[in-house]
Amino acid sequence: QVHLVESGGGSVQAGGSLRLSCARSTYTSNSNAMGWFRQAPGKEREGVAAIWTGSGITYYADSVKGRFTISRDNAKDTLYLQMNTLKPEDTAMYYCAAGRPSGSWLSSSEYRYWGQGTQVTVSS
Repeated sequence: QVHLVESGGGSVQAGGSLRLSCARSTYTSNSNAMGWFRQAPGKEREGVAAIWTGSGITYYADSVKGRFTISRDNAKDTLYLQMNTLKPEDTAMYYCAAGRPSGSWLSSSEYRYWGQGTQVTVSS
């Protein structure tokens, strides 16, 4: 069983930065893709960024391209999301996920393991 624990959320003003972290308890072959998703109140969960932990190939939602960077430290088994130039519309609960997508890498249905989430609030 893979456990994921997020940290690093908080409150920031528009234009600011935050870095999220996600520690994975163990590696399994069905969790070697990892991603960040977010869900705002009243909205569906949406994919933000994903990475193949072996090759480092990344995928981003158009809404965050150029502002967010996903990365991983395989030695620490930790996933990161560097968020710059934050906007109020980035406000959401952010979730870390792991899986082995066979379809869209930014689709939540492709991921089997989920963390509890960390809140990000961006004020204008």
